[in-house]
Amino acid sequence: MRTVLIRSPRPWLHAVIGALLSLPLALAAVLAAPPGRPLPLRAAASVVALLAVLAAMGIPRAGRTGSVRLANALLGTELPAPVARMSRDHRLRTTAWLVPHMVVGLAVTAVTFLLLLSAVVFPAVWLTGGGQVSTFGTTVPVEAGWRGAWTPPVSVVTLAAAAYVALGGAAVLRPLAQALLDHRPAERLAAAEEELNRLAGQQRLARELHDSIGHTLTASTIQAAVASELLDRDPEAARRALTSIEETTRTAMDDLDHVLGLLRAGITPTAPPRTLADLGPLTDGVRQTGAGLRVETRGDFTRVPATVSREAYRIVQEGLTNALRHGDPSSITLQVTAGEDWLDLELLNLPSGKRAPRRRPAGQGLDGIRERVRTLRGETSAGPWYDAEDGHERWRLTARLPLRSPA
Repeated sequence: MRTVLIRSPRPWLHAVIGALLSLPLALAAVLAAPPGRPLPLRAAASVVALLAVLAAMGIPRAGRTGSVRLANALLGTELPAPVARMSRDHRLRTTAWLVPHMVVGLAVTAVTFLLLLSAVVFPAVWLTGGGQVSTFGTTVPVEAGWRGAWTPPVSVVTLAAAAYVALGGAAVLRPLAQALLDHRPAERLAAAEEELNRLAGQQRLARELHDSIGHTLTASTIQAAVASELLDRDPEAARRALTSIEETTRTAMDDLDHVLGLLRAGITPTAPPRTLADLGPLTDGVRQTGAGLRVETRGDFTRVPATVSREAYRIVQEGLTNALRHGDPSSITLQVTAGEDWLDLELLNLPSGKRAPRRRPAGQGLDGIRERVRTLRGETSAGPWYDAEDGHERWRLTARLPLRSPA
């Protein structure tokens, strides 16, 4: 229990809310049993109405969510948020929780109201000359003068009693809340799975942003440098480079809008994810930076599963981004082969200045590629590779993705 509750009206407020929640049940019971009908029929109708309203309050997810939030805020509990998929057991326990919440809330509210009323009435009668006070079924004489001086201490005791009644109600409800609103083992497992799925989704979206925005910034930087060099001697070529920057930036904004759409609950993404069908615009954008890119494709890409096609596009995008950043953009070769069982990706490029390629530090780009390939149960490699045909060492990135789920 949080110590702040001892000097806080929150337990009493929780009781008052429970009392207010009982009002719809009382109204339904009264309306379902109008006068003039036999007593057994009226009693049965009242019970049915009570159960129906109670179920309507406890079965929806909002009922459990609201109960958990109220208990955490006003009772000092630390209950976890409800799982996304609520079972029948969750809903029954929520409904069961509402019963003591209402009953204890009514009791605490009624008793504290009477105690607070007594704490005000006794001193008021004494100060106005004395009289008779009827309370709790008895009549108490309050005399004027010093003989009635006992009323202020009684008022203080009554106020303290009202505070402890509220605390007592919270002490009764707190363990019940833990028993009925806390996660059970199956719920804890479901909550852990939801958290893992949420984190995995965030990582996937982070990779999407890294690949898309990183590629666009790299391509735009190179194109801006090209436009700056050509501005005086070839204004038309500089204008094409600037137009290309505009187009690639707009594409990046579409990707960003797509990712943000995924993050907003209930909002449909405005742009579909890129796949191998979008390789043409991607490679055209790389060529517009002035890079010498040669692309070889083999096989039928329509047979590639959507998930594999989407991840393959991102792998190629990140590979081309790395080639533009760290290599010689004048010589880049991309091969994409869709076979019967595998999709093979190979990207070759010369190191910057045609020096022997040194092993590049593993950054987020290569880590993202490895993570994508590992998720699809594929194979990947990245590092220096000697080309026997021209005698140059190149940087080689390969990825092999299965087109069929493993048995």
